[in-house]
Amino acid sequence: METVLTVDRVTKQFGSITAVSDVSLSVERGEIVALLGPNGAGKTTLIRMIVGIIRPDSGRVVHALGDGTGGPPRQALGYLPEERGLYQNMPVLRTLTYFGALHGMPRRQATEAAHAWLERLGLDARGAEEVKALSKGNQQKVQFVAAVLHRPALVILDEPFSGLDPVNQEFFLDLIRALRDAGATVIFSAHQMTLVERLADRVFLMSRGREVLHGTIPELRRRWHTGERLVIGTAGEADTAFLAGVEAVETVEAVTPDEIRLRVRPGANLAELLRLLGERLHVRHVRGEATTLHEIYVRTVEADLATTDAGGEA
Repeated sequence: METVLTVDRVTKQFGSITAVSDVSLSVERGEIVALLGPNGAGKTTLIRMIVGIIRPDSGRVVHALGDGTGGPPRQALGYLPEERGLYQNMPVLRTLTYFGALHGMPRRQATEAAHAWLERLGLDARGAEEVKALSKGNQQKVQFVAAVLHRPALVILDEPFSGLDPVNQEFFLDLIRALRDAGATVIFSAHQMTLVERLADRVFLMSRGREVLHGTIPELRRRWHTGERLVIGTAGEADTAFLAGVEAVETVEAVTPDEIRLRVRPGANLAELLRLLGERLHVRHVRGEATTLHEIYVRTVEADLATTDAGGEA
């Protein structure tokens, strides 16, 4: 694999606040990497250092696609900021043409590409309208196009799903996958864990400016030693007291009149557990559920924050 971006032990402070602390990350060509963390975790600061808007106080950011100096590749980089970065009084088509030209595209080529993108997004009839006439979701679409119009090799998306309804979230998932399929490398931040789980090849989770978890979702599940959740549908209310003594059962998460939800220990003998359940309960159906990224995220961040509450490092 070819490394296109290396973040090497970067730190950034603003006054007495350490926004990013000794963070390292490498990204390979063709990957989709999700940058996650609660508000104030340092994600946007890290993104701004990657893009070159601000410089780290220590450490370095090296772009393999750059000009040989290690700096961000201006024409090979596409950046969607978290904040709106559009000129509200400019027509949509002129806005996109302008951004294309800023990235080195000939004006005619930029206009043609903008027309094609607007048609793809269902906004071709609105190219002459001012940006401010569009809904928040449609403005997000235009800003996305402004970031990728010039076909960058490295795309940085800060909260790309912001302001989008579920239908347009699905549409953006397809757009980002299409970028990857066309050869681009994508780094994005998001708070919608169900979307991240479906999109990202790897996740990089930050808390209080530091890396707290990093890897593929299967790797994260193994690292957290999380087993599968087993959902057992029963006929009528069941006595579940016996489950407290079953070694394969880590916890009984919930019991309703017709359903029991268990977390199974990693490596447990499921065949033996199902046999026991069949003997003690009137089982109507069984289904398994993997630990979600949402759960891993919450448990990891809570564990990190608990170190402060317990007098650990802040």
